Amino acid sequence: MNTENREIDERTNLAANSMFELLLFRLGEAPGTQQREWFGINVFKVREILVMPDITTIVGAPPTVMGVANVRGEMISVIDLPAVVGCVPKNGLGILIVTEFARTTQAFAVEEVHEIVRLEWKQVLSAEGSGGDLVTSFARLEADVDSNRLAVVLDVEQILSNVFPSDHHAIPDGTAVTEVQLPAGKSILAADDSAVARLMIEEGLKAMGVPYIMTKTGKEAWDRLQAISAEAVAEGKTAHDRVALVLTDLEMPEMDGFTLTRNIKDDARFNSIPVIIHSSLTGATNEAHVKGVGADAYVAKFVAQELSDTIRRVLSK
Repeated sequence: MNTENREIDERTNLAANSMFELLLFRLGEAPGTQQREWFGINVFKVREILVMPDITTIVGAPPTVMGVANVRGEMISVIDLPAVVGCVPKNGLGILIVTEFARTTQAFAVEEVHEIVRLEWKQVLSAEGSGGDLVTSFARLEADVDSNRLAVVLDVEQILSNVFPSDHHAIPDGTAVTEVQLPAGKSILAADDSAVARLMIEEGLKAMGVPYIMTKTGKEAWDRLQAISAEAVAEGKTAHDRVALVLTDLEMPEMDGFTLTRNIKDDARFNSIPVIIHSSLTGATNEAHVKGVGADAYVAKFVAQELSDTIRRVLSK
């Protein structure tokens, strides 16, 4: 078995057990304190980890962009992650985390990398309303519900949108998006835990002219789907008479997109509803992986026309 197939199998096995791997790193001290919190990023997004290479500065770059690094012949933008979140690294920026995210490759300079931990998605708690704009969730690093050892999971989509705002539009200026026709009375149920991602998804769906219901986690989408089913049954209809398809992110607190997809496909009330995974986890290995978890289609974030094409293709089946 080659390396790529082995990685796909390993990730599929993790997803089947509602688990994932989180890379833990530090960014330094929080302002006004001596606290050095753990931060985390899903290993799926990490291409490689390097000792800090030479950085070439760029005239006119955003203030949190240190410059570019030559990584195996590829020029990659290097983002000063402590500066983005407001931490002060006491030991310098010694490590570079190279990531593949939403069709782009970028690198984050951090103070130090610690370890990779394997967690269940139920150990990840939503930061909605308490974590600030740059935080999506908090990960409990022990299974004990009373554990206070937490890692902060950053909203990378929001960070990249803040650093490179001109590159983060679902619909570039001057472009049109093909409209999508849904049967009367049907909507698209969407789930994404990133605020900036939800805005971009809504921008795209509005351009397609489709009604939609937006939720913030897989659990919220699952609860909403069950409520829709109960209302439909009371009217002598089914959930599929109300929901044309489900559009879901993968990484979400409480219930991830893999679990949401399995719940839908394993339930006779919902298994006729198509599921499209809409994810920032790009790259050949990740794309092959997410296509193997029971969803009807996969589309990478954020190109509205590609999303429109995928929705129309799935609905035509």
